[in-house]
Amino acid sequence: MDLSQVKLVVSDMDGTLLNDQGAVSSLFFEQFEQLKKHNVQFVAASGRQYYSMIHKLEPIKDEITIIAENGGMTVIAEEVTDTCTIDTATVHDLIRRMRKIEDAHIVLCGKKQAYVESEHEEFLNIFNEYYFKYDRVDDLTSIKDDDFFKIAVYSFGGSESTTYPEVRHLEDKIKAKVSGENWLDLSHLNTDKGRALKILQNKLNISKDETMVFGDYNNDIEMMELAHFSYAMQNAHPNITKAANYSTKSNNEGGVEYILSQLIEAKEQLVTK
Repeated sequence: MDLSQVKLVVSDMDGTLLNDQGAVSSLFFEQFEQLKKHNVQFVAASGRQYYSMIHKLEPIKDEITIIAENGGMTVIAEEVTDTCTIDTATVHDLIRRMRKIEDAHIVLCGKKQAYVESEHEEFLNIFNEYYFKYDRVDDLTSIKDDDFFKIAVYSFGGSESTTYPEVRHLEDKIKAKVSGENWLDLSHLNTDKGRALKILQNKLNISKDETMVFGDYNNDIEMMELAHFSYAMQNAHPNITKAANYSTKSNNEGGVEYILSQLIEAKEQLVTK
């Protein structure tokens, strides 16, 4: 395995680059500086909103590419370069459908900010970890002056068993992606991290063989297909373990950093040859 050819590193956030406390390690920021020296570009790709992602990656936010909202928006050096939105009529239909599920807590994800109408205290405590810029509203269908990337739905009972079955029959019209144990994301059929990554690879003229990807859940599958060096975290969903070509340690054991150290070493050996 020759890691020296890698030019692009793409990492999911939750369950991957972030530990279970939602933190990025100091080692990663040190490694980022080394990656820069070897002209390796870094991309953070997440279901999180853009504002939440740059909050976690504040020290390097001006130097990296962000794929936010599961591919709904790509930002390079603070410039929006690509978006994929869902029309308002579909948004309203999905909100009404989700409201009928007792254990469904809805977040409307817009370009300006996120919107939430739930008053469920336990859910709002969880919500605050993922959404940095948001507004509390009485009715999500009343929001008119924003572009919407997706609807995120949290279920305490688990997304695969509680919310996803309620929209499975709509998958010819929308993308329903189980993005975490408790999260379901509903978006435009074309929206996924893979679509956003492919556009970026074409823009940078970087091939699949020069791309490294890390992920842990179903919303990372499309990215895995675009990288030869695709790594499933030890804590990954079985679907990701199956889709990835390689595996690494868990997010709490620094699985991303473990592989990045090998990448940096391979780059340094190439320089000394």
